[in-house]
Amino acid sequence: MSTAGAVHADDDRGDRSGLRTALAGLTTRGRSFLAAGIAAAICAYVLGQSDLLRVGLLLAVLPLVCAAVLYRTRYRVAGSRRLSPGRVPAGTEARVHLRMDNVSRMPTGLLMLQDRVPYVLGPRPRFVLDRMEAGGRREVSYRVRSDLRGRYPLGPLQLRLSDPFGMCELNRSFSSYDTLTVTPRVEALPPVRLSGESKGYGDGLQRSLALAGEDDVIPRGYRYGDDLRRVHWRSTARYGELMVRREEQPQRARCTVLLDTRAIAYEGAGPDSPFEWAVSGAASVLVHMLERGFSVRLLTDTGDSVPGEGADGFSGVHQESADAAGLMMDTLAVVDHSDEEGLSRAYDVLRSGGEGLLVAFLGDLDDEQAAVLARMRQRSGGAVAFLLDSDDWLREPSDVPGPGERPGEEHLRMLRESGWTAVAVPRGASLERLWRQADRERSGLVAASGGEGP
Repeated sequence: MSTAGAVHADDDRGDRSGLRTALAGLTTRGRSFLAAGIAAAICAYVLGQSDLLRVGLLLAVLPLVCAAVLYRTRYRVAGSRRLSPGRVPAGTEARVHLRMDNVSRMPTGLLMLQDRVPYVLGPRPRFVLDRMEAGGRREVSYRVRSDLRGRYPLGPLQLRLSDPFGMCELNRSFSSYDTLTVTPRVEALPPVRLSGESKGYGDGLQRSLALAGEDDVIPRGYRYGDDLRRVHWRSTARYGELMVRREEQPQRARCTVLLDTRAIAYEGAGPDSPFEWAVSGAASVLVHMLERGFSVRLLTDTGDSVPGEGADGFSGVHQESADAAGLMMDTLAVVDHSDEEGLSRAYDVLRSGGEGLLVAFLGDLDDEQAAVLARMRQRSGGAVAFLLDSDDWLREPSDVPGPGERPGEEHLRMLRESGWTAVAVPRGASLERLWRQADRERSGLVAASGGEGP
């Protein structure tokens, strides 16, 4: 939830003088009163009618006084905006709360409120607020929704002020704005045993049992709140102060999600394009692995690693999963095609030999990139690839592919021969179903190898 601090309305025509700005805001009624008053004053002067002159002055002065009073209130109306929530998945709604405060000692007239929003979020919301008393407050809200991920600015807020007589209207614009982050769609995944040879804790992981011998005890000084059952008496006698056993934390299981963003690897655009499916799939796997206690990172073909704060770019042991997920979701919300021609930079990041699971979402491949992926497989404890073929996604359902092995099937076979659990992604497929399919294929690979597969 993000909040915009209350700010005062600024004049959106600062290059004009105050008088010209006020007169430019006269409505048709105000201009008519002014014209009638001037005409009555001229007729009274010609005809020598003092009573008509007083009427003319009254008609002419009334819109001028309304304009002057309304112009003086431009800095006396404060507004704020609050998003609930500030980060939403694509296809879901967020609510925007607007609050207006009259901080002057005079009541306002009729107010028309309008907020600027991008067209992908819907039409511009407009509200009509009744007269606000001195120190009064009005609150309104509206909903926004986008099927496209991204970061969308909301604001600035525009306010149209009107006097009680309808003689003058002035437009004011607030200076602050907020940003709504629309993240990729996240699909809930079932808990399967797609694990690598990583040591640590987490579902379906190989655990390394710590030895219980006295030589493995690492004592430290007693701290307030420590459990007295952890007191190590031998070290206490040796150092002359109370010492407790320090429990060494196991290493978290690691998972790297590789997202292929190369522009040459995807065709098509829009929410149903293969690239958007790959981004949504990467987001789903990241959230799923974080929920299972993995230490995860997002890696792209450009070599960029997110969050990048822990060792080797993984989320740190003491980093909250929600913070890591938020950072990676923000990155996926704005990720776009890269100009890279291959996956060499991603391989350089993995060359150091990262343990754990590698999950890759790949576009169209050639023989060279398939060979790079085969070398990647040697640097991970387990590897699962979801391969998207643009030809399959762009082909109409009625079109039947020609005979022979297509390039996508050939590269899928090459990945499987190199040890990947590779799954082809048909158009509009459910990641949940493919996730279970990858689990079944990996289980078959493990059974065929006679033990824990690589």
